[in-house]
Amino acid sequence: MTAPLEGVTVLDLTTALAGPYTTLLLAGLGARIVKIENPATGGDSARNNSPYLTPDGVDGARGDDTNMSVSIASRGRNKESLTLDLKNPRGREVFLDLASQADIVVENFSAGVTKRLGIDYPVLREINPRIIYTSISGFGADGGDDRAMDTIIQALSGLMMTAGEPGAGPVRFGVPIGDLAAPLFAVIGTMGAVVQRTNTGQGQHVDVSMLGALTSLVAAEPFDAYEQIGLEYRTGGFVPRLAPFGLFEAKDGWFAICAPTDKFAHGALRAIGQGDLVHDPRFERRDQRVAHADELHALIGEWSRDRFLGDVLAALGSQHVPVAPVREPGEAVRDPRVLKRNEVVRLTLPGGRSDADVYGPGMPFLMSDSEISLDRPAPRLGENTDQVLADLLGYDETVIDDLRAQGVV
Repeated sequence: MTAPLEGVTVLDLTTALAGPYTTLLLAGLGARIVKIENPATGGDSARNNSPYLTPDGVDGARGDDTNMSVSIASRGRNKESLTLDLKNPRGREVFLDLASQADIVVENFSAGVTKRLGIDYPVLREINPRIIYTSISGFGADGGDDRAMDTIIQALSGLMMTAGEPGAGPVRFGVPIGDLAAPLFAVIGTMGAVVQRTNTGQGQHVDVSMLGALTSLVAAEPFDAYEQIGLEYRTGGFVPRLAPFGLFEAKDGWFAICAPTDKFAHGALRAIGQGDLVHDPRFERRDQRVAHADELHALIGEWSRDRFLGDVLAALGSQHVPVAPVREPGEAVRDPRVLKRNEVVRLTLPGGRSDADVYGPGMPFLMSDSEISLDRPAPRLGENTDQVLADLLGYDETVIDDLRAQGVV
């Protein structure tokens, strides 16, 4: 089998998380990702993110050059690292040469940076009309001030006010969802541009806003409609409009129930020993259950509070109620089901060495007739510079040595 993007070359100008996760997904689809990093600044800022992967495990501080930040060990997989100073006129020339041969460029610079460097889409389009140029920024390519980070985007999108108790303070999501939503739309937009290029022969600019990406997900749930009809949408651990639905505590842990249909709700009542309430006017039908959600949730909570989690799950499962334990992240990423499908994979250092028990994202889907994977360790800074320049531009050792002497690479 071949990979969907086999033969496609991507120039990766990204740093931190949103951009690198975009190119990580493209790498998993088989594209050749050339990660371009500034030799003067130590490359991607994430290379200095604690903790660090070491040959012996994980450490909070970098011990020596054999160590690599877990961030890069995860986001840098299946990529090649080329050092190149884009502020150097000769470095810009090298980049433009690369762009003339590439299929896709992905960048997440602050607004205006690529124009100042002379490597923005209008410039690249002139030398390569087929180039697809994907930009990821906080507020869009025309958004002005772009000092946006995940928490800023979460705050502006309204997301922080969708969780938590009514009247309580905002809740910041632990997963950097703003940094992770934008890459998904960036990949979708880029793939759409690839398909259109097949038909037209022309590339285009794909412009992704982190704020727009996350706010569009918030808008997928009609929170403003709930508010307009007086329905509380911040409901803490429960969703009364779908009762029984929410989080409950057992003697030794928490569990989630999602039982909005009559069949599931009646099963939950039977599981907690309240089968006689199946035909109670308060609980027989969905609308009635919503009106009496507090009573229904209280019945389940009182039943589970003094029972062990295993017994709770068994009782609800026997009635085919959708139920699951609330797991810690470390347990969740070791679920045999996701490991078997390579949706989560163990991270290693270059050379495949590390005794660390640390996991990162794999490809979160399977394809029946395509080879997709994230199985190559992340490169050291500049590890592939000579090979990339030789492969794509035909530079020989003399030219590369001269570029290195000038501090270009």
